[in-house]
Amino acid sequence: MVKFLKTSKAVIILQGKYAGRKGVIVRSFDDGTRDRPYGHCLVAGIKKYPSKVIKKDSAKKTAKKSRVKCFIKLVNYQHLMPTRYTLDVDLKDVVTADCLSSKDKKVTACKETKARFEERFKTGKNRWFFTKLRF
Repeated sequence: MVKFLKTSKAVIILQGKYAGRKGVIVRSFDDGTRDRPYGHCLVAGIKKYPSKVIKKDSAKKTAKKSRVKCFIKLVNYQHLMPTRYTLDVDLKDVVTADCLSSKDKKVTACKETKARFEERFKTGKNRWFFTKLRF
């Protein structure tokens, strides 16, 4: 079988609290682990999307509208829908599987992920990833 759920692939979460949200695969576990004996992956995604920024907004308002909230989660392969898009944001050094073990590690990882997503949003690339999923 061809492995298509690779690192930095943009996916859509289908089940759970973040259903309908977009995320990026940070690391995949094809064979599973001891606690999760099924294929799953570590996903960093967007909890709250940035708002539309217009030209006449002040710098303060633009900064507020450009904010992103993120989440980090282990997700079953069955609950992901892969897309054709990739996101070249390097999160491997920030988000690891052991960062989910304690609350303070997860919070620091989320803050760093948020900073990298916001920086990526401000460059104007990967526009599809930072827009709400409409259907």
